[in-house]
Amino acid sequence: MVTSPHSIASEAGRAVLAAGGNAIEAAIAMGAVLAVVYPHFCGLGGDAVWIVADGEGNRTSLLGIGQAAAALQGIEGTVPTRGPLSALTTACAVDSWGKAYEFSKIRWAGGHPWSSLLEPAIDLAERGFPVSSSQSFWLDYRRAEWSDWPGFAELFGSAGEAGSPFKQPRLARALSQIAAEGARSFYEGDLAQRIAAALREAGSPIRASDLERTATRMADLESVDYRGLTLLAPTAPTQGVTTLSIMATLEKLSIDAVEEGSADFYHLIVEAIKQAFLERNLIGDPDYHAFDGSMLSEAAIVRKAAAIDRQKALPWARKFTTGDTVFFAAHDRQGRSVSVLQSIYFDWGSGVVAGDTGILWQNRGAAFARAGQPVNGLRSAARPFYTLNPGLALKNGRPHLLYGTQGADGQPQTLATLLVRLIDHNLSPAEALAAPRFLLGRTFSDSRDNLKLEEAIPAGTLKQLGAMGHETALLPAHSPLCGLAGIIRVNDDGVVGAHDPRGDGCAVGV
Repeated sequence: MVTSPHSIASEAGRAVLAAGGNAIEAAIAMGAVLAVVYPHFCGLGGDAVWIVADGEGNRTSLLGIGQAAAALQGIEGTVPTRGPLSALTTACAVDSWGKAYEFSKIRWAGGHPWSSLLEPAIDLAERGFPVSSSQSFWLDYRRAEWSDWPGFAELFGSAGEAGSPFKQPRLARALSQIAAEGARSFYEGDLAQRIAAALREAGSPIRASDLERTATRMADLESVDYRGLTLLAPTAPTQGVTTLSIMATLEKLSIDAVEEGSADFYHLIVEAIKQAFLERNLIGDPDYHAFDGSMLSEAAIVRKAAAIDRQKALPWARKFTTGDTVFFAAHDRQGRSVSVLQSIYFDWGSGVVAGDTGILWQNRGAAFARAGQPVNGLRSAARPFYTLNPGLALKNGRPHLLYGTQGADGQPQTLATLLVRLIDHNLSPAEALAAPRFLLGRTFSDSRDNLKLEEAIPAGTLKQLGAMGHETALLPAHSPLCGLAGIIRVNDDGVVGAHDPRGDGCAVGV
């Protein structure tokens, strides 16, 4: 089974599995297609974080996270969120595809040719595809801004309304070169030189030497035990430990004994999120600031649980980070599983197109704090604090749940809510995804640090939450602001999956 936020990408993954491919090969095909059909959320100019696990539970993560440029002249104070100076970290998504492919060949006997996995994406970029409602919405939403983004209007300005055909011939050529020459051609050789020259001309600090140094890292996963399952998440500099901290705190609060969908249900999850978010300033690039995972210690979890008032909300006014990404996952017949997030950070990333390559570059550098800060301060060649945190849960040592969502700071919030519904209340993936959700913090349309809840939540529950001290506001039912998540559940008697009704995607079985 596969799941992704776009039906075309899900079909590409399904086709690989149907042809005998493994879960990694299916994920590469989906990731490449999503780089074409969801250009507002991910692309070749972005990053990717992977969790891979075989049928026996042997697992690792692939951290495809680009680093800051070696030379950072011209950037003072806070990093810009758009434009050339926001394009200050390299892009590691393509290298992560290559590393995953090599892992597949060596560990999982992968046999699909590399070029064949990119063929569907190349064809879509060359021949065109119908613009999604999501792409149309975000293009129109940023219309007043993108006229100043280098190369953007020429490439995306003609995309048109949802359903209209959209071609990206320059991107097709870049993908074809990667298919023919391998993933490292994005970082070394002719294509890399063209990318670096274009970024330099636009005003980005990235140089060819920065691209050459970009490489995916394999890393051990963080984990917590939760009601008989082992929840896995990527380590620093990602916020994976944040999701695990929330879940461990909720287990201490016996969330399984609380009525699903009640005011107490939402209150405890929100308060556990607050406690975990108070510690996120401890997360940065472990190359420059040691990360020991102590926020998951028994003492830390007990302290966080004890700090929560079951009747009263903790006042909240913390900076909220926006961001968009795509989650996709695959599970094959041998029980091997892949959970991936791929992103260019904000919708449309930096807005900078790398010359004639058709590649839109990410603005992940905007996640750095000011230079000089001890944990996540901007520094040469460092990786920023990272919101991407795909998840995978083991049952009896084998893959059982694959899950992830789009949404930056909203990711741990959505994942915790889904996991409680899946594990503690035994909802199906489709039921868990369709149930009302919330978002703590600011959004594009509401700058207040309040608790935004989908209007499908009963009025009585909203009233109770208000009485507990939550400053509430309503979002439309199934608002995309509450994340675009996907889930695959592996049971003893089969596999079930779903994708969020808030988006364009689907889960497809073979």
